Amino acid sequence: MRYDDRLATALRLTPVGQGVARIQFRQLLDLLGTLPVDEQGEMVDLAYLRLGELGGRIPAADRAAILRQPGLRLRAPRLVAALAGAEPVVSLSALHSAQLSDEQWIDLIPALPLASRGTLGMRRDLGPGARALLARLGIGDPALPGTPAPKEPAPVAMAPAAPIQTETPPEPTAKPPRASSYQASPPLAEDTIGALVRRIEAFRQARENNIAAEAARPAQSKKAKPGQPIQSFDFASDGEGRIVWAEARVAPMVVGYGLGGNGPGANAVRLHQPFRAVMITLAGAPAIAGEWQVDAVPRFDPLGGRYIGHLGRFRRPAAVAAPPAPAAPAQDSETDRLRQLLHELRTPVNAIQGFAEVIQQQLFGPTPHEYRALAAVVAADSALMLAGFEELDRYARLESGSLALAGGECDLATALDALVSRLAGDDRGPALRLEGHEHPCPVALDGTEAERLCWRLLATLAGNGAAGEALPIRLSHRGGAVLAMFTLPQTLAALSDEALFHGAAPATHQPGAGMFGTGFALRLAAAEARAAGGGLIREGQQLLLTLPGLTLPMVNLSQVPENRPEACKTPVA
Repeated sequence: MRYDDRLATALRLTPVGQGVARIQFRQLLDLLGTLPVDEQGEMVDLAYLRLGELGGRIPAADRAAILRQPGLRLRAPRLVAALAGAEPVVSLSALHSAQLSDEQWIDLIPALPLASRGTLGMRRDLGPGARALLARLGIGDPALPGTPAPKEPAPVAMAPAAPIQTETPPEPTAKPPRASSYQASPPLAEDTIGALVRRIEAFRQARENNIAAEAARPAQSKKAKPGQPIQSFDFASDGEGRIVWAEARVAPMVVGYGLGGNGPGANAVRLHQPFRAVMITLAGAPAIAGEWQVDAVPRFDPLGGRYIGHLGRFRRPAAVAAPPAPAAPAQDSETDRLRQLLHELRTPVNAIQGFAEVIQQQLFGPTPHEYRALAAVVAADSALMLAGFEELDRYARLESGSLALAGGECDLATALDALVSRLAGDDRGPALRLEGHEHPCPVALDGTEAERLCWRLLATLAGNGAAGEALPIRLSHRGGAVLAMFTLPQTLAALSDEALFHGAAPATHQPGAGMFGTGFALRLAAAEARAAGGGLIREGQQLLLTLPGLTLPMVNLSQVPENRPEACKTPVA
């Protein structure tokens, strides 16, 4: 494992003079420019603050020269946005030196000032998506037809300007262009002005033709998709809550609309808080009129921290209410993130446990008994934490459906009888008693999994019961399932369903009840029962565990007393 402390090292440098300030400015540009897009933290914020302070001390011309250095790497959208809001010469150099992907330019362009957008339109290496977005925002190619592309920005200390070379396109009946256009003579100037006038006229004529074609197109294109509803669109707002950018298909209808006002989004705009399923009504064209659900996050200036607006999405409530059919990938993604987190936690805990065992067992030499006792406690606590991580991982996989319990068959009565006998010898716990196990109760579940599930329930109940409290457990057959009825101790029977299954009170002393409390242990047991094809519910003062049963060829279940219709008064969900 490596720890990257280059940013902290650069910030420890005190900029006592102009030379040191330029060095630190260059270092921070390179470090911030190569950070991952999602990198955040106090150290990153301090680096941006220091960058702003250095920008106030270093002249704009010097900062622009640093930004034009060939080895500089500007690959972070946040840094490019911060530099684009500086002086024009700094913004020009930063936008020409930035190395962003087409998707990053698309996300960044709406947040750039208008002057910076125009500067960005001069770049010839932008992707098609960024160029299309600039065109929708009214930033087209600044060059007229036939004019050469603009050069990269020259240094601030510019040499005397040379005469501009202009390539004159040949006319159909005119003579070919002159061999050299650098001679400053009156006839050449007249030809240059005339060619420029002709280009302007050609540009104006082409623009009029395009406008006429666009005006004639809706009559045909609008009939292709009559009344197609708009289900969602992305937007960006300014600091006052007005929409300043939206997708091209809805921009003419929603740009300028206020998100705040007196509606439910007023507090979010005023307090600079995220929108969470805020309902907003839009009035206007039929394509956007009606109720919308808005989700958005606030945006802040990278340097000063000033609130600059929201960025988010409008969705139709119907589209939000109807969940997509393949919902498993999102759930699996949540499970994967939880399992990754548990893996990150297991690594240091395993290391701590290993070192504690080394000390406790004196593998590297004699150790004082006091240290060995402390190491034993640390090793035991580490083992308990690892067991808790295992329970969390098991619960997440069971809930997402990525874990299936091992199939097989076993006798639930035999498994419960063995576990109850093991707990009966503890005088500190309640008196557990198994009833109705005279007949076999085969279930379609592996024996190890069945014992694990039953032990979790018994340990949880025994850990919350009083000494000597009678807690009978009854077994019966219900149709094709086996039903186990566990009596709740008084401390749990007095709780509501919400407090029972979601309470955080830990069990007292029984191992196996779990380190996350009674509620989590019962939820995990319910998830295991569902994965086995059964269920776990509460009914009054009992927990009802149902598991899929197996056929008993030698026993007529209809003649067993507890399975007669008059005995089956409690339905099982």
